[in-house]
Amino acid sequence: MEGRPRLAPGGAFPPFHARPSMAEPQSWVRVGSSTGGETSAALEEALSQLDLPGPGKLLVVMAAPRYDLQVVSDGRQLALPDCPRIGCSSSGEIASSGALTQSLVLWVLGGTGVRVSTGWGTHDVGHGLRQAAFKAAQCLERLERRAHTVLMLLSDGLGGDQMEVVRGAYDVAHVDVPLVGGCAGDYLAMRRTHQFHGSRVMSGAVVAAAISSDRPLGVGVSHGWTPMSEPMLVTGSKATRLSSLDDRPALQVYLDFFQPPPPVRSDPQAFADFAATHPIGIRRRDKIEMRHITGFDAERGDLITVAEVPQGALAFLTAGSVDSVLGAAAQSCRSALESLGGEPAAGLLLFDCVARRSLFEEERMQEETELIRRSSGGAPMGGFYTYGEIGRTKGAGGFHNQTLVTLAIG
Repeated sequence: MEGRPRLAPGGAFPPFHARPSMAEPQSWVRVGSSTGGETSAALEEALSQLDLPGPGKLLVVMAAPRYDLQVVSDGRQLALPDCPRIGCSSSGEIASSGALTQSLVLWVLGGTGVRVSTGWGTHDVGHGLRQAAFKAAQCLERLERRAHTVLMLLSDGLGGDQMEVVRGAYDVAHVDVPLVGGCAGDYLAMRRTHQFHGSRVMSGAVVAAAISSDRPLGVGVSHGWTPMSEPMLVTGSKATRLSSLDDRPALQVYLDFFQPPPPVRSDPQAFADFAATHPIGIRRRDKIEMRHITGFDAERGDLITVAEVPQGALAFLTAGSVDSVLGAAAQSCRSALESLGGEPAAGLLLFDCVARRSLFEEERMQEETELIRRSSGGAPMGGFYTYGEIGRTKGAGGFHNQTLVTLAIG
């Protein structure tokens, strides 16, 4: 594309054309971003950065909720009319330039060896997250399969037990297809998140993109939190409430172990701030999955989590630091890149927990994204800060908190 896309009469974007090329790569990624405050101007700026070498096969949009999300959706449709589109609202965004705040990011995937199919499902009374994810994941059945396949899921981060999203997707993908993705956010307002599919803007939804490629697709998952306690048996839990550990009230166990300052014991905000760096870990065979603690019920002695801590599981109380979180970012990136068999990455898509971002002071905010940029050789990258992450390559589980999930496009 030459120059910036200008709005046509009536406020519509003109169709966005790829740069003519006689040798389009098998796979490629392009990323555009803007921190502009006005929606149409932000779209215009982000689109101006996309120098596409061929037709886009998938557009993923990650947008701060301050934008007019319907305008974002409509503008994308008019600018890239033949490109399948999914996306969500976020709690911070990532572009090749680094970690962003209150911004708009467009991540475009294409290539002669890439095939994509998209889907969506909503959850309401009688149709929960599992059914919504199952419906969205059925896009796999319409996909023209190549050598390597992955299923990406973006869900309503306030919609309930997010492990149900993994279960619904697994009902379609089974053990053969890796899962990646994240939960939409609203900059910690905790009121409403949004999901996009085509020109449709929804809440209470799961949207999905099944990606298949002739070239490898790598997935990396790492968190950087260290178990501090001995393993404890989860003796009481239901959905997002953890009631007891080793037959003792979970809240009391948590407070007795960490001995936090007095405000943490009574003030919900002080407790949430403390819990952001002291999550619960669950043993899953060869790994530990994290669960973010969002609050407590003092009367019942429960801890409230983003996703299920299953009864009968072994759980750990954990802690971490800026250095351990940075180390985990490097490990997530390395794991994804190693799956490419030594080939350079065409691009990265990152699903990073907003609780990890909260660890960084302003002056250290860019360290994580700079580390990833160096590790990947400067490959184009995009992503967002989530209310939970999805990453499964094998085994049980697949929903995470306070974790970085990396998708590397070979």
